[in-house]
Parts: sequence; structure tokens; C-alpha cells
Amino acid sequence: MTAQAGVCAEPNLHAYYLMFDILPGCQAAVRAALAEVPALWRELTQGYPDAHFSGLVAVGDRAWDGLYPRARPSELAPFPAQQEGKRVAPETPFDLFFQSRADRLDVLHIAVQRLMALLADKAELKYERQGFRYLDSRDFTGFVDGTENPQGEHRAEVALVAEGPFAGGSYVHVQHYRHNMAKWQRLSVQSQEDVYGRTKVENIEYDSDKKPLTAHTKRTSLKDGAGNSMEILRQSMPWGSAAEQGLVFISCCNTPLHFTRMLDSMFQADGAGHFDHLMLFTQAETGSAFFAPSQEWLERQGE
Repeated sequence: MTAQAGVCAEPNLHAYYLMFDILPGCQAAVRAALAEVPALWRELTQGYPDAHFSGLVAVGDRAWDGLYPRARPSELAPFPAQQEGKRVAPETPFDLFFQSRADRLDVLHIAVQRLMALLADKAELKYERQGFRYLDSRDFTGFVDGTENPQGEHRAEVALVAEGPFAGGSYVHVQHYRHNMAKWQRLSVQSQEDVYGRTKVENIEYDSDKKPLTAHTKRTSLKDGAGNSMEILRQSMPWGSAAEQGLVFISCCNTPLHFTRMLDSMFQADGAGHFDHLMLFTQAETGSAFFAPSQEWLERQGE
């Protein structure tokens, strides 16, 4: 099965994110529309080769059964909301998620308008956000984002379901984070580095024994019971305006378990009270769980 290119795509300069809710009684029409999306992705990729376009559409956990009642990805589940004290990662379910990425912003606008026309009178746009590369792939906090991402062929091994009827698909989790930049910028560079567990300018990770137990890299570098790393492929990008900045966080994985464990480690304090101190400087405002089927699977559902 051919995965949608947006799942494992290499970083681009620009991104556009859209989330929709399906209008009542429009499931069949939306199912037919989604079957046309892989052809749209191919048309944009071939029509604008210099843009390095990639697309991804994913279906939300609550919308799946209404669209595709005959088969469901075995691990598709609601977003694993978190709350401990003031640390909150809410669940905000949406029916459809579209990620379009390219090195040309005009091509992304073509993609967005084509999607809006495809879903007109079938689904309501509920979320729209433009992302972009900031400096050398850094977050607005000044630190490189996605340092731990798998590389090369390993990207597909981490991100894609390998076997079964949903081979080539990916479990996708999306969060919209808003940073408290004024609070963050009051920290010294050394204190910021301790929050992340790596240096800011050189992007060198601390030795394991020198990382604070509250460091972001400590709380998100997890292993399963057999000692294997619980990896995800991040497709995140910053967003911002003159007044506010943040990150659209996107996790793609062959299982939702890795993201769930990671989010729990970030927000929930361990027995000694340690949690991810990066959460003191940013707020998750949305949280949604989706599955991105392969191109062939989507196209077959329109037959």
C-alpha cells in the first residue's frame, strides 16, 4: 500500500492545516470526496514539482464509523486528554484533518481552495492554521524542533502500519500549542537549556546523567518493557503573529501507544513529582486523534 506522502515527508518551508466537521447526513458525500483526495495530491505534486508538495488527510476517531462502518483501524481511539493541576491537554475532536506542505505558499493556497471546493456543503471548516519553518527548523523558544525524529527509511518504519488491511496508514495526533513567550524569555539561556536538556545554539543533547529529571528530552525519551525506544515521527511546525506564537504539534506513528505514553510522561508527575517543565511555558489548546489511511484504501472506498 502507498502511504500518503504527507505522513513521512521531509521538512518544508510552509504548511497549512485544516480541520472539518462533517455536516449531518453527508457521510456518503464526504466518503466520495475523500476518495478523490489522493488524485488531488498527485496532481499538485506533478503540476508544481519545484514546490515539493505533500498532502495528508486523516479521519477522526468519532467520525470513522459513520464514514467507513465496515472496517476500523484496531487501535483508533479518542485523544488521550491530560489534566493535573494547571497542566491541561484537552481533547477537542474533529472529523477530518488535512495537512498540506510545500516550499511555495501559493501552491498551498491552491491546495486549500481545492479542498474547500471539494467539501463545500458537506463539511464545516472548524480550524485553520498556517505553519512555517522558523530559522533552521527551530521552535519559537529558539530550540531545534524534531531533533529525535527518525531518519531515512526508518521514518516509514516508525510512522506506518506495516501489515493488515490498514497497511501504509498512520495514527495521527494533533495539538495546537500556544507559548507564553514573555515568561520563557525571562529565563536565562542556561535555564532554558535545562528545560530542554540540550544546548540552545549548538543543539547538543546533554549526557543522560546530566539531564534534569524534568527536562523535555528526558520526559519524552521512553522505552517499552523490552527496552525498545518508543519513537514517533513529528511533523510539527511553528505558527505565529505579531501578538502570539506557538506550535502545531503533529505525531505520526504505527501505533497510538507511543504518543499516549509520551503525553502522559510530559503532563503527569511521577512518584517524585517530576514532569516536563516545558509545560510551564506553553499551553495545549486542542487535542485530536485521527487515522490517515493509504492512498489505495481511500480510493477504494469511493467505488
